[in-house]
Amino acid sequence: MSAVEREYNHMVGQDPYAVPLEDYDVSQSQLFQTNTMWGFFDRLRKEDPVHYCKDSEFGPYWSVTKFSDIMEVEANHEVYSSEPTISVVDPEEDFDVSMFIAMDEPKHGDQRRTVQGVVAPTNLARLEPLIRQRVSEILDSLPVGETFNWVDRVSIELTTQMLATLFDFPFEDRRKLTYWSDLATTRPEPGALVESREERRRILIEDCLGTFTKIWNERVNAPPSNDLISMLAHGESTRHMQPFEFLGNLMLLIVGGNDTTRNSLSGGVLFLNENPDQYDKLRNNQDLIAKMVPEIIRYQTPLTHMRRTATQDTILRGKKIKKGDKVVMWYVSGNRDDEVIERPYEFDIDRERPRHHLSFGMGIHRCMGNRLAEMQLRLAWEEILKRFRTVEVVGEPVRTDSNFVKGYLDLPVRVHPW
Repeated sequence: MSAVEREYNHMVGQDPYAVPLEDYDVSQSQLFQTNTMWGFFDRLRKEDPVHYCKDSEFGPYWSVTKFSDIMEVEANHEVYSSEPTISVVDPEEDFDVSMFIAMDEPKHGDQRRTVQGVVAPTNLARLEPLIRQRVSEILDSLPVGETFNWVDRVSIELTTQMLATLFDFPFEDRRKLTYWSDLATTRPEPGALVESREERRRILIEDCLGTFTKIWNERVNAPPSNDLISMLAHGESTRHMQPFEFLGNLMLLIVGGNDTTRNSLSGGVLFLNENPDQYDKLRNNQDLIAKMVPEIIRYQTPLTHMRRTATQDTILRGKKIKKGDKVVMWYVSGNRDDEVIERPYEFDIDRERPRHHLSFGMGIHRCMGNRLAEMQLRLAWEEILKRFRTVEVVGEPVRTDSNFVKGYLDLPVRVHPW
């Protein structure tokens, strides 16, 4: 670990009450990799729910940790702008990849509407039999009696096949989509997937943008069709995008279409193993899948945060936020707020209001593919329960080293048929 990393990981392994509040920095990725961030967010919600971090690896920022305050920020997009980016990490000056989630109105709405049709109810109904077929094929290929990585064999494979369909991307090259998604969200450091920002930039421009530019050129010269690239190529508000804006929207659609479902599908297996009473309840009443799916998404919270930037001086819960300040909404904390969610640390597949969570965001930037994510998870669990009495976790999960994507690299399991 470098000196910079040591300096900015001072909370890892510490008692939340041993670190002074003024020294809190919950953007440290190793807190999420070690799954030890919970106590720090609990203390912030109780003692300083709108907290100013004066110094971090990413500069100073405000943390908003309570459900109601996050809702207030989400609702006020005139004061809290999505530009220039939606992560606590600032964009690289010479690699500014615009994406519609990091835009304000009217451009955000215009570009979002261009691709929204891919997740319209009629299209989801059309996709459902295909997703079920693919889930079935993936589950039928699993090695009974052997230990394998659920993340790779099931979670990644299912979501990558779905992405390839939405993009009408060459199916045999679909794992490139996983690679580019991981590349965009992984922290560059020696020994990691990518070692430097420069290397990441080169791969995304030459490989990802290069590949999709060829696809764009094919689609723009063909009649409009029902895939995301054709929609972008023919859309009035997107057809004249500059290359980096095209790349930015690609990364948004790839990461957004991948990480929520992929990490919730892994998380659900883990949570049922950690809560065997809930697994028994599910086996005895498979109608609970419909409620369990949003509970998994709440409990997992696949994206830890979204960031806004103040467009003017304002006040939030008595704190004076200045124009230009970063304001980070920690969804992962809001989803554990016991003033809004009863028994938030309990995984309960029979909650009364299971969709009352922040994992998809709120307001104009609410996740476009939320119903597709829920449908994939529902179909996956319907097919899992047809085949396996138990998906047994047989080792510790390996979590991602990221303060943005809360997910898994490895979840060792064995499957046990009925």
